[in-house]
Amino acid sequence: MKGKIIALLESRLGDQLAELVAKRGGIPFRAPALSELPDVDPGAIRRLIDDWSVRPVKAVVFQTGVGARALFDTTDALGLTQHFLQLLAGSVVVVRGPKPTGVLRGRNVRMDCSAEEPYTTTEVLKAIEGIELVGERVVVQRYGETNTALEEALQQRGATVIEIPTYRWALPKDTAPIERLIDALDRREIDAVVFTSASQVYNLFSVSRRSGRTESLRNALNVTFVASIGPVCSSALASVGVHVNLEPRPPKLGPLVAALDKALA
Repeated sequence: MKGKIIALLESRLGDQLAELVAKRGGIPFRAPALSELPDVDPGAIRRLIDDWSVRPVKAVVFQTGVGARALFDTTDALGLTQHFLQLLAGSVVVVRGPKPTGVLRGRNVRMDCSAEEPYTTTEVLKAIEGIELVGERVVVQRYGETNTALEEALQQRGATVIEIPTYRWALPKDTAPIERLIDALDRREIDAVVFTSASQVYNLFSVSRRSGRTESLRNALNVTFVASIGPVCSSALASVGVHVNLEPRPPKLGPLVAALDKALA
């Protein structure tokens, strides 16, 4: 990708992704399309723990490191962490990937089921397929948005799902970088665009609607090389009429950048 301009919409790992692109000779064009806002309700966490003490929870699914850390920070502030740990010890603890695993290890939490790579909802469901869930309650630590596929699958298996919001995704306060990206795409100055979450897709098009440029954005993306981190992100792009040129296996930043480099060579 030497000398090619690569648009990056990643926020949290934007610096890391830009560095990976630059190491391969690309020119990163940063346009962060997400911001993470705290969304923990301490009162709701207290009520959940009180209710959990009376009505057992069969399984708890930790989906992200950021969310798991926010949850424990809240129980720390409430003085309920020890009680929370006792409740977890009586439930099946499910982790989606290495980041929540690291947080739980730091709290000495026993983990019963771990999703395998590439750590998607499919792997989470496979990890717990042997657990009887009919009539049981399952707590799911939410990430930036509700994992609808996971919740529906759990409900289809007869479980009652209790979602714990920890943070939510929103548009950044400063959308000027996104607007500059839309301008650059319109002028055909971008060689490739890298999407690493479905929410980036929706936020990009949300900004384009403000200026009535949705159709021109769609057209510009469809004549630009579009890389998507994985199936959920690709589905979001398809829903707005954008063709995906690259989806790496496994869906991680390193393989994504390596595949992009090869494709643009």
